[in-house]
Amino acid sequence: MRSIDERAIKAHADLRFRSEYDYALFEYYRSAKVIAFLERAGVAVRGRVLDAGCGGGGMPLSLAEEADLVVGIDPAERFQEAGVRLGRERTLRNLTFALADGMYLPFRNGTFDLVLSHAVIEHVADAPLYLRECARVLAPSGHIYLSTAPYLSFAGAHLPRLRVPLPLHLMVGRPAAFATFQFLARRAPWTLKEPANENSFIKAARRGETKHDDLLEKVRVTRLRRQIADAGLHIVREELHATATVRRMPAPIARWLRDNSLTQDMLISNIEYVLQRRH
Repeated sequence: MRSIDERAIKAHADLRFRSEYDYALFEYYRSAKVIAFLERAGVAVRGRVLDAGCGGGGMPLSLAEEADLVVGIDPAERFQEAGVRLGRERTLRNLTFALADGMYLPFRNGTFDLVLSHAVIEHVADAPLYLRECARVLAPSGHIYLSTAPYLSFAGAHLPRLRVPLPLHLMVGRPAAFATFQFLARRAPWTLKEPANENSFIKAARRGETKHDDLLEKVRVTRLRRQIADAGLHIVREELHATATVRRMPAPIARWLRDNSLTQDMLISNIEYVLQRRH
């Protein structure tokens, strides 16, 4: 079983926003948690693996230490300055990166034994098509790992946080909250909790750029389950990770809040799935 080095994850988390290379290193160490989740579900990282939205390429680097062949794709060439460099440094010959769109995967049917989608689906323009493509390139006995977060939660909103902890996106709606954070990043960055080097709104403001909302799929738990089924997939394992506030509550109340369709989208910080094709 892959060991999870919490100290290394924390150390690289503190440095991850310095460069794409540093972020890829953070993803490399954090990916041990993904591999551990798969192992708990009885899924081995082996054979041919696709990371269908690899970003800088840290996770494919980690997967390549386990599998026969790993391909990481992304619509932006972020991996060139990070994953490619790290792969060369570690002389990994079973790791390949390609510029590709997850909604139009350039691979034949049934190519991969394992497909990973880690915090990707919320950023694609057509989530049902993306899921169908992931299912199409999956071998009949293969598995898909999917993680994301409901867009109404703090984690899934992909928005900064105020120093005064108000859920602005729930109070005024996402478009107004997004515009407010753009204004604050330009005029009053001290009101935002994240330091400037970790806040994409502040970075964009300092460069004189207008930040565009890249949260394209508004993930909700019940809708995602339906999209999974419509893509011809079934759920092998589902874990709904509630926020720390919910976890501190008495267990029966915490379970009710986590599982209730009226509250779960606001109180779940992460969702993890193992999926397979329906036969």
